[in-house]
Amino acid sequence: MTNTNKSDPLIKLSDVHLTLDSEAGPVNILRGIDLSIDSGEAVGMVGPSGSGKSTLLMVLAGLETCSSGTIRIDGQVLDALSEDQLALFRRDTIGIVFQSFHLVPTMTALENVAIPLELAGRGDAFARAAEELKEVGLAHRFTHYPGQLSGGEQQRVALARALAANPKILLADEPTGNLDGATGDQIIDLIFRLYDKRDTTLVLITHDPSLAARCDRVVGMRDGLIESDTPGTATKAGLSTISS
Repeated sequence: MTNTNKSDPLIKLSDVHLTLDSEAGPVNILRGIDLSIDSGEAVGMVGPSGSGKSTLLMVLAGLETCSSGTIRIDGQVLDALSEDQLALFRRDTIGIVFQSFHLVPTMTALENVAIPLELAGRGDAFARAAEELKEVGLAHRFTHYPGQLSGGEQQRVALARALAANPKILLADEPTGNLDGATGDQIIDLIFRLYDKRDTTLVLITHDPSLAARCDRVVGMRDGLIESDTPGTATKAGLSTISS
């Protein structure tokens, strides 16, 4: 499943369409997306509500199936995979951070981070989870449940869970949307620090142009189409050349 040609982009979308049925008739959510992202890039995606950016992230994650077009990630064509194969690919390749945290309320912080590792058969799941929680500054919160944590702490747990398996790609969908400004800034700083340290690839969905500008590229969406692809401010040493 790995990309054997290092000149190929890690993520490549070719003429991707997504049409959903509604009572009023078909709704075209994505209307021909062409996008390439190289390994190690940070790409910020911006656009108004309804522009299709969150749907595009769901397609990248394999959580939504495109109606037509091709999605190739790490050399693997996603629409060629069965549901079980897609789940395994997502587990091994992609980490996701959502706006609403999506933690299991009946599990402690440690258990929330460990559970995907346990499902992957990792014998060191809890040890690994503990290290990840320490990495995000929550060594003192192992036994706390989500309801006992602040919003910022819950998002730190979600970030630890997303990165625990060392995915090649981190997808972040409005990760500061449910946080106050100061806490959101802390979470974003943490995301960029861990992106840099882990040498992963980051796709960040945000309404905030200044936040997107911290990425290597800023991709603007409107009405299901990409309308711009411009350089941001490189956040990782050595990534000063931006290609559209």
